[in-house]
Amino acid sequence: MNIDDGETAAGVTLRALGAGDAEALARAYTVDREHLAPWEPVRPDAFFTPEGQRERIEGLLRQRGEGSVVPWVFEETDGRIVGTITLTGISRGPFCSAYLGYWVAADRQGRGLASAAVTRVCGLARDTVGLHRIEASTLVENTRSQRVLMKCGFEPIGTAPKYLHINGDWRDCRLFQRVLHDGAP
Repeated sequence: MNIDDGETAAGVTLRALGAGDAEALARAYTVDREHLAPWEPVRPDAFFTPEGQRERIEGLLRQRGEGSVVPWVFEETDGRIVGTITLTGISRGPFCSAYLGYWVAADRQGRGLASAAVTRVCGLARDTVGLHRIEASTLVENTRSQRVLMKCGFEPIGTAPKYLHINGDWRDCRLFQRVLHDGAP
């Protein structure tokens, strides 16, 4: 399945995560470590190293080969990774659904990158991956991400108490979904 998609917004390319991305991804996570901390699980120090990212990427690529994950990176023309977007928990059969997660570098926010990438990934999820629906969750207070999702056609479907373990605590999340088509699986 071809999951590369070309330019997304403001000179940033959406492309499939590759085995050679460990150093650039470790740099990206290190630069944005404080920015991401309130929105992500507590990460061990090894996560922020090229070796840690190599192991993580190997796992993601193995899962991609199994059809359960599709990971992309946002890359500037100089090779700097400025975010990621991933479909996880891909389920086939009558559910035909996946979960969406993404992040954008602090210095690239507010430029439409997340909205453009989410819109593109929804199209790829429908046309290339063959999904019917995508679900996303945000911390209740993450209104910026909620606006991105709603701008991209997601609708709120509820609140889940203590849904994710983020930044050291079980946190309440708002759940969103986007139905991509009404055809049979």
